[in-house]
Amino acid sequence: MRTFALRKMELTTKVDIPALPQLSHEDRVMMLGSCFATNIGQRLMEGKVRVDLNPYGVIYNPLSIAAALEEIVSDKQYTQDDLFPYQGLWHSAMHHGNFSQVEAENTLGLINLRLTMARMLQPTRLMLTFGTAWVYEDAQTGRVVGNCHKLPEAQFTRRLLSVEEIVARWNTLLNTLLAHWPGLKVIMTVSPIRHVRDGLHANQLSKATLLLALDKLQSAWPEVVYYFPAYEILTDELRDYRFYADDLAHPSALAEEIVWQRFSESCMTKDTLQTLAECLRIARNLAHRPLHPVGEGYRKFLADTLAKIEALTKAHPSLDFSNEKAMLTERLENTNS
Repeated sequence: MRTFALRKMELTTKVDIPALPQLSHEDRVMMLGSCFATNIGQRLMEGKVRVDLNPYGVIYNPLSIAAALEEIVSDKQYTQDDLFPYQGLWHSAMHHGNFSQVEAENTLGLINLRLTMARMLQPTRLMLTFGTAWVYEDAQTGRVVGNCHKLPEAQFTRRLLSVEEIVARWNTLLNTLLAHWPGLKVIMTVSPIRHVRDGLHANQLSKATLLLALDKLQSAWPEVVYYFPAYEILTDELRDYRFYADDLAHPSALAEEIVWQRFSESCMTKDTLQTLAECLRIARNLAHRPLHPVGEGYRKFLADTLAKIEALTKAHPSLDFSNEKAMLTERLENTNS
């Protein structure tokens, strides 16, 4: 009778995470890129890491991300000459539609406020997510735009960036950034979100271009540029449509959670992870809406949450819970009145 040795069943192809610079609550993090960067950035913010997330709104291509960073360090101030009117709103070709307003001065106010906030950060970590190598150039100026704002397609020329073009642009920019932010570490990712509208083959060409460009940048800047394989984790390790949302292009909530765990465990110490977890628990407490926000039980819940914040900020003075403390104190006063 034949016998078979039992062996552990591997149901996924594990992606190795390259060494990443450590991230702590003492760091200041600037994040730019696609909506994938937004997901990681929001979790870091809830965990009380100091983050400036997408000061231009969501940007997808590496040239527009480079232009945004160059404007931040060059002290650019936007004027009405940088805007254009379309369908009742004033827009910036560099910014997401969230900045567009009916009055030009209101659009400028939002844009320049975010620029000021970004400059004040003086980041120690820069996290970038490139979404696509396909770009749209203004047909008149030849400038790559960050957002088309649903203008007629005839006003743009669409093309695929080359690896060499991306690398040359970022080699120049990295020298500029390090001159302004000495000691900066840059973590780059390629978004796993499929740009289905480009066509699946065109999407693969785009992702391949980005991956090759980042590999060359990492080789040229081994002490500055690092790569986190978010794209590979979703497309290889989680290779299954159950890890995608209903549109079959974006990651599902479960996939986002897995990628977040792989990221946080790769670049945070156990102490940082513990502090971040405590901050996230407090954030969940604050998001809780009780069925009956009155009575002794609710007052105890508020007091306990406030006590946890006091203990955490005593152990970690750099954590900013000022807004949360003010909110809890106000709710406590209202329940006692």
